[in-house]
Amino acid sequence: MKLPLAGGTLPAMERWTPPLEVAVVAGRCRLCLGGYAYGEGETLQDAADDLVARLLNFAMCFRSGFTISTEAPQPDLRWLDFVYELGAIAAGGGDIRDRVFGAGSSATEPNG
Repeated sequence: MKLPLAGGTLPAMERWTPPLEVAVVAGRCRLCLGGYAYGEGETLQDAADDLVARLLNFAMCFRSGFTISTEAPQPDLRWLDFVYELGAIAAGGGDIRDRVFGAGSSATEPNG
């Protein structure tokens, strides 16, 4: 994916996914995505749903446009490219779960 920037685009980068970590914080499940985003919930599924909602919100805001101060530290371009890709998937009507959690993660579980 090429991240669009004012004055051009960045060259295509190797596909990167931030590492996913699971922790228990104050008795609740927390999924952290590379220190950039997290989701929390009573269960792992609730935490995953919260993380996806946060990522979708961030990706849609990112696609709306923003500026970065020249005085701020340079952002991680891999993260920005990842978020841009999530936004493109969502804008096309796709489910970002497979991209965030790996192939097959958007499949629904059978009711039991």
